[in-house]
Amino acid sequence: MYNKIMITTTTPSIKGHNIIEYKKIVFGEVISGVNFISDALARLRDFVGGRSQTYEDELIDAREQAIEEMEDRARELGANAIVGVDIDYEILGQNNSMLMVTASGTAVVID
Repeated sequence: MYNKIMITTTTPSIKGHNIIEYKKIVFGEVISGVNFISDALARLRDFVGGRSQTYEDELIDAREQAIEEMEDRARELGANAIVGVDIDYEILGQNNSMLMVTASGTAVVID
């Protein structure tokens, strides 16, 4: 059985650990939309200046979900770490109303 703690890093190695086995590239994808009211409030905030807390919260949530999904897929392979993690963001849909966050990395087994 594997350890429930998943080390996830953008680096190609983990200091103090040896990579014993490379499993495969794993992904986590999240596509989310912001509802009409939140979108209108965010546009108003953009118009008057300042940060859009609505969009920031949506971005943070989507990123965390994508990383969690990627880690779950690595665990299913028997990995206990992910190296070389990359997170990409994309705006999709009509009127750019959808946010896609993709997390990817290499699932590995470390000692």
